[in-house]
Amino acid sequence: MRIILFLLLFISAFSSAQDNKTTQMDPYIQNKGKPLPAVRPEDKVKIIHADEFKKDTKYEGNQYMVGHVQIEHQGSILYADEVILYNDQSLVKAIGNAKLQNADGSVITAQEMEYNGVTQKGVAKKDVVLTDPKQTIKTDILYYDRLANQAYFNTGGTISDAQNVMYTKSATYFLNTKMIDFVGNVKIDNPDYIIEGVNIKQNQNTKVAEFFGPTTITNRANRKNRIYTEKGTYRMETKEAFLNKNSKIFYNDKILTGDDMYFNNITGFGKATGNVTLDDPIERRYIKGGYGEVFQKKDSAMMTQSPYAVKIMEKDSIYFAAEKILSYQRRDSADITIKKSFLRAYRKGRIFKSNAQGRADSIAFNETDGIMHMYTKPILWSGEKQVTGDKIEAYFNTKTENIDSLKVIGNAYAISKVDSLNLKDEFNQVKGKFMTVYYQNNEIKEARVVGNAQSIAYVDDVDQETKKPQRIGITLSTCGIIGALFEETGLQIISCSIAANSDTYPMSKIEPEKRKFSDFNWNTKDRIRKWQDILVDSPNYEEIKYSSDNELFNQAQEAIDKEKAKEEAKKPKRVKK
Repeated sequence: MRIILFLLLFISAFSSAQDNKTTQMDPYIQNKGKPLPAVRPEDKVKIIHADEFKKDTKYEGNQYMVGHVQIEHQGSILYADEVILYNDQSLVKAIGNAKLQNADGSVITAQEMEYNGVTQKGVAKKDVVLTDPKQTIKTDILYYDRLANQAYFNTGGTISDAQNVMYTKSATYFLNTKMIDFVGNVKIDNPDYIIEGVNIKQNQNTKVAEFFGPTTITNRANRKNRIYTEKGTYRMETKEAFLNKNSKIFYNDKILTGDDMYFNNITGFGKATGNVTLDDPIERRYIKGGYGEVFQKKDSAMMTQSPYAVKIMEKDSIYFAAEKILSYQRRDSADITIKKSFLRAYRKGRIFKSNAQGRADSIAFNETDGIMHMYTKPILWSGEKQVTGDKIEAYFNTKTENIDSLKVIGNAYAISKVDSLNLKDEFNQVKGKFMTVYYQNNEIKEARVVGNAQSIAYVDDVDQETKKPQRIGITLSTCGIIGALFEETGLQIISCSIAANSDTYPMSKIEPEKRKFSDFNWNTKDRIRKWQDILVDSPNYEEIKYSSDNELFNQAQEAIDKEKAKEEAKKPKRVKK
């Protein structure tokens, strides 16, 4: 922008103002009554050439030159078809093919140029083109102020450099700082991206753009990938965005939001802090947390600081929580045209679904195929049933969105409350090395246990007279393979094969400690009963206290003890002599 300095200086030779008769000059450069400075020798201009010199009534009696006019000032040359010298007003006006060539090679061209030596303001009009080593400005009217050392236009124009073309209604250029202040609708066109906003400042030295209003940065290669912010900074050379207000990063059909955000358009790495959300509309899943990172090229993301994820389903959504949640997509090894989505919850993983709730150290979910893996001390509740093991795999029907079955690998153990309507300490149990659990109507219906299979099942029958359930006793079974059917109030062993051994004991004949396996652990304190429970390590519910019904056993023991006492009484007593 130094090219305009000649116009800001060269008329100072005409600095002996009289009146303010400037009806033919632009109002912007009008004299406001300021006293004119004394003319210095170095401020005088040199007329190099003009075809004719005239002074008549055409320009209020002021001298003017016509035909190939050239005026030189301190190495800068002004060319024009016609130049008027308003000596008494300290004004100059160039008309027709005006061109100002600066000593450093920068140039401004226009159809008209005007300058006031008193206000030290100038204006170039009609087809204005300003070029310097860094940029080219094109507009219809360009204003400049020597005292403020700035230039601006408000009639629309473009600013272009080696990489960018900027379109704007209004812009101010600060010569000292090389800062451009765009006002109104702004568009910056780059081979790699497009920036559109309403209030942007850009430093031509540092190539840093600042945003002070709604702004969008769109990736040219994939216009779905874009950045939106209402306040932020963009480093145009490194393509780094720093976003501070109502910001969103759109990438790979996903949306990352947060209070403060960063994104690198070259590496595809982004991060966000504060109220962070990663939304995946196609996968119908979102993740929330206090800190998040995304990796566009790897199509993956990570969330920490109390994160949780929601897999949205038509009937029954799934909620996940852990200390860290990862999501990513991978090509199917069998068909590379198919992308599969995965979710990982690490450390203190929790899951909630209306008919299944669980905990494990880590949870891995294949969202595309509907397969969920629970690792390290997993526990899964479904109704009044609890399943534990070394590892649990859950298989979802992706069409009905329901769990079809579970596979429990290692130390498989299923517990069900005999009657969920009472607080009796009565639980059906089945355990073994491996277990497959089948669901029906969103409830655990059947289990098949393989390897050292054992079961404890309460047995009831209907009293023919009262038509009410009557407790028969408890069946203890050990088999190589057990097939068990979970009924409304009981566990029915439907098959017991390979070294089968099954015995039913009346309640009066089975000790209380034999009614549970040694590793029995019915967990009510940590159970997830509503989705909000996943937001804490444990809801820490008060442990439910169950009452043991040992009346029949105790009566039988009393009877046995009495019989023993009678037998002891019948025995002859030895008397010492």
